[in-house]
Amino acid sequence: MKIQTFTFNPFQENTFVAYDESGEAVVIDPGCYDADEKAELVQFIENNRLTVKLLLNTHCHIDHVLGNDFIKSKYNVPFLIHEKELPVLMAVKSYSSNYGFALYREALPDRFLKEGDMVSFGNTHLQVLFLPGHAPGHIGFYHKPTHALLSGDVIFESSIGRTDLPGGDYNTLIQSIRQKVFALPDETIVYPGHGNTTTVGEEKVSNPFCALSITE
Repeated sequence: MKIQTFTFNPFQENTFVAYDESGEAVVIDPGCYDADEKAELVQFIENNRLTVKLLLNTHCHIDHVLGNDFIKSKYNVPFLIHEKELPVLMAVKSYSSNYGFALYREALPDRFLKEGDMVSFGNTHLQVLFLPGHAPGHIGFYHKPTHALLSGDVIFESSIGRTDLPGGDYNTLIQSIRQKVFALPDETIVYPGHGNTTTVGEEKVSNPFCALSITE
């Protein structure tokens, strides 16, 4: 599996296209909003002759869902989230204009994902991890063969997701990180929703918020 990262919108959100040698792909957390961002994403997909099979959200805060309607409509693909994220998703239209996204269009999910589900495309299978704390229905997608975790806003390089938004909870987030993320091999590459990639091993020992040497 290969992963291409795009950084979109004023929140500097990471959008991902995961694909493999079959030419099939999934789009994860499309933050593309303006025409140039949409064109950049489409150009990559077309240049690499990819067939988009699924649209996935790790969670449904505004910066991660701005391009949902565009991707779902353009590629006519199923849209999958965790069921607990549905209220979060449906709330976006009520405040999107306040953030300057007056042209936001809502897309509703076709199916729900839960802990332990497998998301498949081409020859690739992603394991769904339930990682609440930043958002109530936050999930991550783990690819065991390449030790890659698409982690959304759970953990970042030397940081963690904020927990002051509706449905957020600090203790729950730390539990998700330590029990689920840190249970993965140290060499696991973490592809976060913002910022640079990191590894599970690095964050275990150096993250100032959740390193295993830190005790509450």
